[in-house]
This record gives sequence, C-alpha cells and structure tokens, in this order.
Amino acid sequence: MIAQGQRLPEGILSELTADGVVEHQVRELFAKKKAVLFAVPGAFTPTCSNAHLPGYVALADEIKAKGVDMIACLAVNDAFVMQAWGKDQNATELMMLADGSGAFTKALGLEFDTGNFGGIRSRRYAMIVDDGVVTLLNVEAPKAFEVSDARTILAAL
Repeated sequence: MIAQGQRLPEGILSELTADGVVEHQVRELFAKKKAVLFAVPGAFTPTCSNAHLPGYVALADEIKAKGVDMIACLAVNDAFVMQAWGKDQNATELMMLADGSGAFTKALGLEFDTGNFGGIRSRRYAMIVDDGVVTLLNVEAPKAFEVSDARTILAAL
C-alpha cells in the first residue's frame, strides 16, 4: 500500500466534462498542486452518498481556504456515473474522477474485492497530496467511516 512520503504512481483517471471524457495523467494532474484526494467504494452507495461526499461538498470552501488547489473524489466507477453522482450531490467544487478499471486503485494497493456486490472497488480513504507526494494518508478499516471524512482532513491541513 502507498505510504506517506511516497509519490503517487502513474495512472490515468477519467472525468466527464462538458467537452466529453477527459483522461488525466495522474502525475500531471497532481503536479505543482496541493490536493485532497478521497476515495469511496462506489458512487450512489449509502455511506458514500449520505456522509462521505456531502462532507467534502459542505466544507470545500474551508478546505480550499487552507491552500488546497484541488479536491478530488475517486471511485472505481465510470466517468458517466461519477459525473451523474457529482450532479446529484451538487459537487461543483470537486473533481469527480473515475478509475474505471481499478488500475490506479490497484497501483496504490488500496483495492478490495466485494465479490458479486460490485467486484474490485477502492477502500475508503483520504489523502493530502503536495506536488504528487502523499503527505497524509488516512485509510479506513473495513466498514468504518472515521478518519477519511472532510472534518478530519480539514483539521489536518
């Protein structure tokens, strides 16, 4: 699993914009920025939709006021689902990033297999990334939601 002090691995994450699907090279996307990246097991799922994403939507301005250039939500879903979920949650200040194949999540070592529920998904986590280097990594225990929430990350900034 990736650790604090390590550089994000290479990878491609997708985002659906008004111009269509944009593929972002991870290292370029996080270069020369201070970012918060949080991941959820799946869009439109209960904890993700009722607590995790809404917390970042509500605190986006406060997080950005701490010098954060970008807040990104990641899930092993496709870009169309992520964009629809972002619209549903009014996540206008966040990037809704898709790791459709789960390749980036696997490169981080933060994947888990849900079996018939949805297959390979991301563990729930949040990280602070400074110029591509992870400076804080909070990974949740299975079925927990205690250390990756927006308030915890805001307090750490």
